[in-house]
Amino acid sequence: MNNNQHVVQRKSGWAVLGEGNQRDTVVLPTQADAIARAREIARNRGSELVIHDHQGRICGKDSHGSDPRPPRDRR
Repeated sequence: MNNNQHVVQRKSGWAVLGEGNQRDTVVLPTQADAIARAREIARNRGSELVIHDHQGRICGKDSHGSDPRPPRDRR
């Protein structure tokens, strides 16, 4: 199961949420802590890390998939 891991803000901190899941995997006090945990999960699953800001907008991504040469973001 290669589901993407999202870092999203909650009232009690920052959550790691697997894509398609209804419940948070874990809620941590800081965004940095949540990113570190989500990155670890994404590496283990070979999936993508998606980071959201305070408004819920995507502010960053990090791919940990099996493709050694993923397409570049053209920003």
